[in-house]
Amino acid sequence: VITSAQQLPFQGPWPTEDPFLFAVHHNDNFPAGNESMGPTESLRGRNMGSDFGNKDGWSMYHGETVPGFPKHPHRGFETVTIARSGFVDHCDSLGAAGRFGEGDVQWMTAGKGVSHSEMFPLLNAESRNPAELFQIWMNLPARSKMVDPFFAMLWSENIPKLLSLPGVEVAVVAGQVDGTTPALPPAAPPDSWAAQPGSDVGIVTIKLGPGATWTLPAASSSSTNFKRCLYYFAGGTPCEVGGQSVPPNMKIDLDPTQSVELHNPSTSSAADGAVNSGIGGVGGGVAMEFLLLEGTPIGEPVVQHGPFVMNDREGIMQAFEDYQRTQFGGWPWATDAPVHDRTRPRFAKFPDGHEETPPPVPGAAMSADVGA
Repeated sequence: VITSAQQLPFQGPWPTEDPFLFAVHHNDNFPAGNESMGPTESLRGRNMGSDFGNKDGWSMYHGETVPGFPKHPHRGFETVTIARSGFVDHCDSLGAAGRFGEGDVQWMTAGKGVSHSEMFPLLNAESRNPAELFQIWMNLPARSKMVDPFFAMLWSENIPKLLSLPGVEVAVVAGQVDGTTPALPPAAPPDSWAAQPGSDVGIVTIKLGPGATWTLPAASSSSTNFKRCLYYFAGGTPCEVGGQSVPPNMKIDLDPTQSVELHNPSTSSAADGAVNSGIGGVGGGVAMEFLLLEGTPIGEPVVQHGPFVMNDREGIMQAFEDYQRTQFGGWPWATDAPVHDRTRPRFAKFPDGHEETPPPVPGAAMSADVGA
């Protein structure tokens, strides 16, 4: 079942397979927020402007006052940002904005070019502000690299979750788990590789409480070069994948034609006095968490330079020239690192001016053409 495995880097992007370009996992235990929604603790000793060292359990990244990523451009690929806890404030060159978190996903097709900022406002002034997110970069085929930018906000309330087994929580951001998904996930942007027939792109998070077991069904794709990668990123002790013991922080390549049993063997006896720290009330060890990325490869040359991903060097040079000339629409915000009002709840504002907020009950995901 396991075809290969490799250790994940301590910091920085995780290796991925086509059609994905990379995945990065940010996990910060930010302190309480000050008046500017930045950290109340001292910034002394940090490499400000490029702080990725996780000093004291958190990083400022490229932020100077508020943690995060001020204005930067993209062309030729997509970003899928899964905000598992904490919040992200988004602003972009076409006037769109939003605040998302608590399990929401922002899926953005950069296409021919967009600049945006992603800041992590520390909304809680009285206690710490834990924040965890994945950002996944997915390639676009050559025919779609110069499409108009587009983004979809996939509210947590609309993302299907499998909760039927004790201690098991599976969230399906994209794709299906062989027909067992209780509802279809929100649609990917129309020019996404994930929206193309036969791509069979899947993005799934899996959480197993102590002692819990879940079987990932074989992939239904008919592609002969379909790629399925499982990342074991949280748990601290070995998990079991297809009956094999796998240490923490591993990329696990799977044979997609076979189902695979995932098991959390962590337990503790009553004599330990341990308290169940997982989900679902199974055992008394620790929860284990996984990210699944799968899909049919695009199979085209990839040339990347910073925030631009094209098919050849000429495309990269053209991207730099176009950005210097147009700034991908300019920047309609007062600063390069804007944040929204502290009291503002989750929302999304699109370039045509309309705003949407999370639904009170699961329903259709909202999406809009960034260029509309």
